[in-house]
Amino acid sequence: MDFSLSKQQKMIQKEVRRFAQEELAPRYSQWDREKVYPRELTKKMGDLGFLGISVSQECGGVGESHVTEGIVCEELSRGDCSLTMATHVSGHLCAGLLEKGDREVQKAFLEPFLAGDQIPAFCLTEPGCGTDAGALQTSAERKGRAYVLNGEKSGITAIMDADFALVFARTEPGTGARGVSCFAVPCNHPGVSTQAYEDLGCNAVVRGSIFLQNVEIPESYRIGEEGKGFKLAMQGFDISRILLCLEAIAPAMVSLEETMAHVKQREAFGRPLVTFEGVSFPIVEHFSLLESVRLLCYKALWLRDQGQPSSKEAGMVKWMAPRFSTNAIRDCIVLHGHYGYTKEYPLEQRLRDVLAIEIADGTPQVSKLVVQREIMGRGSLPYNYR
Repeated sequence: MDFSLSKQQKMIQKEVRRFAQEELAPRYSQWDREKVYPRELTKKMGDLGFLGISVSQECGGVGESHVTEGIVCEELSRGDCSLTMATHVSGHLCAGLLEKGDREVQKAFLEPFLAGDQIPAFCLTEPGCGTDAGALQTSAERKGRAYVLNGEKSGITAIMDADFALVFARTEPGTGARGVSCFAVPCNHPGVSTQAYEDLGCNAVVRGSIFLQNVEIPESYRIGEEGKGFKLAMQGFDISRILLCLEAIAPAMVSLEETMAHVKQREAFGRPLVTFEGVSFPIVEHFSLLESVRLLCYKALWLRDQGQPSSKEAGMVKWMAPRFSTNAIRDCIVLHGHYGYTKEYPLEQRLRDVLAIEIADGTPQVSKLVVQREIMGRGSLPYNYR
């Protein structure tokens, strides 16, 4: 059992951390206040090879392991934990699907994403179904060698800035998850419109709804076989959920590091705050929990690299990481005193941003159902959760 990183991974980690500290962290709060998606930074990530880490070299990616993909996502999230939700979580889901598309689709959508020229949107959730994604109502009807899409997708990360969307729509009515297909849809296509949400956090990657009204796209823009789209979507979630968890842990760890520095130099009653157990013990507890979950994240990624299942581990970390991270950041705010509650510090923004991760790609309740299914069997579930 070897927990060390390779020489290549250490080099990548160092370079990505430098990029996050120099390019992302200084403008993290600015992008939140202005609700601006920094497209120029996405382009820089593409130029540096930070996008599509696990996409095969044959498809234009870097062809690195999922563990390396996790390292990149974690290090970027130390500087900005909201931007990676679009570039590396939605990006992973979209890139993984586009790899399964034909050459026309890869040239039109995958290559521009990997280069940092286009922003993707992963569109599965609808107003009437999120957790029960197999109940979606958006339709795709055949029209010769084309499809006509109608419906609404909701809660979509970065949809207001996205250049294309991967839309899941029903091609076979009344067949549940088996009748869902996946389509690549340019966001400037006739019949496509969007509407922004006013969210608590992650304001640089504005979420919203996408509306499809008689949107006609060529048959070649379908990803994979007809009726197999839901299965393709589920295959990507084990990884995207782990990336989300590393995205949550990173800002919590940075917050703890900042808080440790603060309590060492801040004094009360003639002593540094760090010498009081009521101050130091909570930091130790948060650090211990987060480091434990972080290791489980990398174990799960390692399992996938070995071709082994990781649904159980992904479900475990998905309910733990966001919860433990928000608890840690909240205590960091308190330990900074009244200054910690101001917007002069990035703590409050990190808390708002990490809260979103608890919901994204499956709520804590869904994550626990996944673990329950894996360790107790499908017969233990209250209903047929896929």
